[in-house]
Amino acid sequence: MKSTTIVSATILAMSLSSQAMADAGHGKGAAIGEPGEAENVDRVIEVSMDEMKYEPSRISVKEGETIKFVVSNDGNLVHEFNLGNDEIWDGHKGEMREMLQKGMMTMKKLNHEKMMEAGMMHDDANSVLLEPGETGEVVWTFSEATDMGFACNAPGHREAGMVGDVNFEEL
Repeated sequence: MKSTTIVSATILAMSLSSQAMADAGHGKGAAIGEPGEAENVDRVIEVSMDEMKYEPSRISVKEGETIKFVVSNDGNLVHEFNLGNDEIWDGHKGEMREMLQKGMMTMKKLNHEKMMEAGMMHDDANSVLLEPGETGEVVWTFSEATDMGFACNAPGHREAGMVGDVNFEEL
């Protein structure tokens, strides 16, 4: 009886962990590249976030290139720079809505204490979430050409057009 319980628990744990590994949210397991190493940066791109727009709104990269994005929130609201695609962003949308509903963020402030308590630190390598006036960095390696971009997943922002394009240049 005891061994049956252990086997059942092991099977359950394995199935849950494989589901988690298959999750494309935040860039894990998705074909959008991988976290880059600061010492391998090929170039730096500065990105400004303002109310419902990015500047630049379109970036060009080469397959295999490692980019350091220096992202500044020059707007009056909390904004996110999230490298991904519709699948990733749709999966992340609910988390952002939950953060707003549970007081981990407002439209203008982040509550890091509540985020830590809930285990939702928003510290994934493909993303940075910033209060007005803050600057953050994302170092990313674009390992293969794919259909992707960057977006703000704060509730209503992507829907209002806060999306940018990543274009892959020919080598």
